[in-house]
This record gives sequence, structure tokens and C-alpha cells, in this order.
Amino acid sequence: MNGNGNGNRDVEVVVVGGGYGGVTAANRLARRDGVSVTLVNPRPDFVERIRLHQLVTGSDDAVVGFDEVLGGNVRLVVDTATRIDAAERRVSLAGGGTLPYDYLVYAVGSGASGPGVPGAAEFTHAVSDLEGAQRLRSVLAATPASDPVTVVGSGPTGLETAAELAELGRKVTLVCGDVLGPSLHARVRRPVARRLAELGVTVLEGPRARVTEVTRDGVRLDDGRELPSTVTIWTAGFRVPDLAARSGLRTDAEGRLVTDATLTSVDDVRIVAAGDAAVMTDTPFRMSCQAAVQLGPAAADTILRRIAGKKAAAVRMFFAGQCLSLGRDEGVTQFSYPNDKVNALSISGRPGAGVKEIACRFTLDKLVSGARKAGSRASRASRGRGGPSRSAPDQWAGRR
Repeated sequence: MNGNGNGNRDVEVVVVGGGYGGVTAANRLARRDGVSVTLVNPRPDFVERIRLHQLVTGSDDAVVGFDEVLGGNVRLVVDTATRIDAAERRVSLAGGGTLPYDYLVYAVGSGASGPGVPGAAEFTHAVSDLEGAQRLRSVLAATPASDPVTVVGSGPTGLETAAELAELGRKVTLVCGDVLGPSLHARVRRPVARRLAELGVTVLEGPRARVTEVTRDGVRLDDGRELPSTVTIWTAGFRVPDLAARSGLRTDAEGRLVTDATLTSVDDVRIVAAGDAAVMTDTPFRMSCQAAVQLGPAAADTILRRIAGKKAAAVRMFFAGQCLSLGRDEGVTQFSYPNDKVNALSISGRPGAGVKEIACRFTLDKLVSGARKAGSRASRASRGRGGPSRSAPDQWAGRR
């Protein structure tokens, strides 16, 4: 008998969300005998969110088949989770089915934030999810290269998107708000600003450089300026889906599932989280791929320890910094202390771009390696996918 009191049957674990956190959790769990893992995701493919800005310009498609990154011992269900019934331990799906579980990994990720600015919902585009990036690519393809493009927000997504478009010859204005690259050290902002200037990006920053209205053909700033903009791209912030809140689980003000230091929901010991859609109240972490690939295995280990009748351990996070591509030819790597506080060390230029590409490839290679350890594709073929239910894709899978 296992530590869960399930007799001889496998412990059923359902992973909701197939981004970086969900995939790494599923693969780690599927390596353990006696554990049956089902991953629910609204798309049939894995999305490399850290490459979505490249999809916009056509230098990468940002999509990898789940057969590459998900172990053969993991059952894939292509559908969208609509509700978690913690009392009955089951997940309701948009396609009409339900999935029972003994443990659940909550890894639904994040998507574009609601701007809350007049006209933004109607007239802006997002890069934070696959469908948004694909729509933006189509819109840009139909837009003359000389037409003005405005990128709102200068976090990593905004910086990378603005640089990628400008490198192709687009006329780009980057509206930063208070400061260019708020997550960067002041000294590291200098090579970023220099590179954007070389690419011809107009950078607007300062206390009144905030968008107050978006129209079909322009944006208005807090200081009254009106900027012509044929295509406006909103990259300022992320939000999480409301699945936890709709399911009656405790969330913070941003809708993230509240967990303890072991990533366990404060409401239910059977629900463990990984990635952007959760928050450890004592140890908050930055929404990022770098966090997700640590949180996925940690969530799996919490569940595996409970199955074995052991006490779950507190999660320890380690951060190395942030990698930015500024076009295909240059980039900046911002180093940080292990607690994610940035320092003045950086690598810029072509070496910076090289580090970013290495980081992207290394992350994907780690997923592929985890999939191999979690069973062969032949074993998946013999198990089958259980007749996955399919529904229209939504924006919540995947991770920047």
C-alpha cells in the first residue's frame, strides 16, 4: 500500500496547464511507479512563450509538439479546465467530461493583462499568448512597413518586441511609463537604450509617459501628446486565469492561488501549484520561465513526498538574472543575486544575444530530457491518450 491509502491502484495526478511549470511537473511525476499522470491543456502543442516575440516577426514559430517535451507515460487531454471541485476531487472540462484526481497540480500560467485604458481592449494586440502573437503577425503582414507601430510597456516582452520589429525596418515607438526597463539595474539600462537608439526606436519615458487612451489609429499620453499608431501592441503586465477563484479556492488580489512554502494550496493539501498562477505568501517570486522550471519539479516533489508518507519540504528558489534579445544580432543579459535582486553586472552586444539563445535552447533541451526520463513515445502509443476531449483553445496555456 502506498502512503496515500489507495491500495494497489495508481495514484491519479491531474496537471492543469501545459506550460513550463506543468510540463516539468508532469514529467517528474510520471517517472515514479504507481503514479498515473494526466495533463490537461487547451492546445495540442507546447508553446515556447520566451520565443513569441520571434513568432511575430517570423524568425521562429514558438511551437513544439508535446511528443517532444512530454513523457510517453503522461496522458495528454486537449481541453480546458473550467472548474476544480476540491471536495469531490475532480476537474470539469469545457468539452463536457470530468477527470478525477488524488492530487492536482495547478499550473494554468498567465496571459495578457487587461489594460483598463479606454480603447485598449478594442485596438491593441498582445504577444503573451500564441493566438495573440499569431494575430499580430497577420496584422503586421498586412500593414505597410512605413506605418507607425507603438509598443506599450518596457518590461522584457516590450523591449524584445520593439527591438525585433525595429530590426526589420518598422517605425517603432516604445512607451515605457516611468522608466525604460523597470526590472533592470540602472547601469544595465544604458546598453539597452543604446541598442534601441541604434535600431531607430523612439523611446518615451517619464512620469507622464503613460497611455491614457487608444484609438484605431493612435494613442494619447498622460501629458496630452497624441501619437499616430497603425498597430498598437500592449505588453504592460500579466494576469492569471480565474480558475482558482471560480473554484472557491483562496487567491490573492491578483487572482493567484495562495500557497504555503511547499506550494500547497492553503485550502487543500491535495492541490499543489507551479508557475505564474500561484503565490507563496512568505516567498513571492517573479513571474518568469526561470521560476516555472524550478516550481514544476518542486510541486512534483511535494506530491511524491506526500504519497510516500513524508513531510513536504519548503521550496528554495534560485535566480541567475534576465536574458533579453534586442533583435537577432544583439542582446543584454542582466545578472542578479540568487534572491532575484538585480546587480550591475551584464553582458551586452552579440555575446548578450548568444546567452539569450543558449538559455532558450537549454530550457527546451531540459524539457526534452525530462520527457525521455518519463517514458518513451512507444509507451505513449501503447497507452493511448484516452480519447482526449477537444475544445477551442484559450489564452492561458504556456509561459513567457
